[in-house]
Amino acid sequence: MRSAIVSKVIAVLLCSAGVLPQAAVAQVWPNRPVRIVNPTQPGGPSDIMARSMAQKFTEAFGQTFIIDNRPGANGIIGVDLVAKASADGYTLLAGTNGQLIANTAVFPKLPFDAVRDFAPITIVVSSPFVLVVNASLPAKSVTELVALAKAKPGMSYSSFGPASIAHFGMELIKLRTGMKMTHVPYKGGAPSAAALVSGEVHASLDSVQNQLQFIRSNRVRALALANGTRLKVWPDVPTTAEAGITGVEIGGWYSLLAPAGTPKAVVNRLYDESVKAFKASPELRERFESTGSDVLLNTPADFAARIKREIGEYTKVAREANITVSQ
Repeated sequence: MRSAIVSKVIAVLLCSAGVLPQAAVAQVWPNRPVRIVNPTQPGGPSDIMARSMAQKFTEAFGQTFIIDNRPGANGIIGVDLVAKASADGYTLLAGTNGQLIANTAVFPKLPFDAVRDFAPITIVVSSPFVLVVNASLPAKSVTELVALAKAKPGMSYSSFGPASIAHFGMELIKLRTGMKMTHVPYKGGAPSAAALVSGEVHASLDSVQNQLQFIRSNRVRALALANGTRLKVWPDVPTTAEAGITGVEIGGWYSLLAPAGTPKAVVNRLYDESVKAFKASPELRERFESTGSDVLLNTPADFAARIKREIGEYTKVAREANITVSQ
């Protein structure tokens, strides 16, 4: 028994020194609690994803996975914390495309590089955005909304912040349709949705989770889903392509990443356990899909390629729509 403990201690020391091969590193890790940094407030989609995965990882690895909420500065504070953390597998990031992609597209100087400074693990879930209008607005289709906006100057739309994914998406819709609307940013998804429900603004492009309750209660009207396919929860809502808007598939994704240099064996174990968690727990998948989210679980390599591709796409939209922020 004593020799086994000594062997494990030696293995841990060798792991810390970078001596052990990748397979051995993965066997030793984790031997203490792991922190998942979430750069948003508790209770949002990213936080829900992170806490769901932390619970499953705690069960799978026998070590506690702790959520550390670090909101602020468009998520930059929390993301940068992980970018500069030790690449030992004990600090992870619950990252979103708003924090990694949109920020990169608009901020001229960031303290981190979304491609260079992270080892992508997987996008756990993605949520398509939906184009919605206040229920009192006499527009029951995208065509009618575009016509109304062209005939009635001064219409506005809300988003959950400047240079947010919602801001990018709506500006892209404006580019594709020629529609004119004034952007009114709010500090978060809840106040943005409340502004639409109250009639402070006329329209919004928002996450499915954020708008589901308001659509079901007929306080807002869904016109089109910015997705390639319709959703089970809203089979009657057309996609943007079906509604006549080409090239607009946009939504939020919620992912796990590690600092660059984290051993590949650790990254692969986290990816494998993520896949196993959803296979072993159908209720976990249902928890997300019931709110209109898609369980993605793409591989680390696919995720890395997607980050590079989307940075290019969003940078182009920012340039064409003149989306800028001060830093």
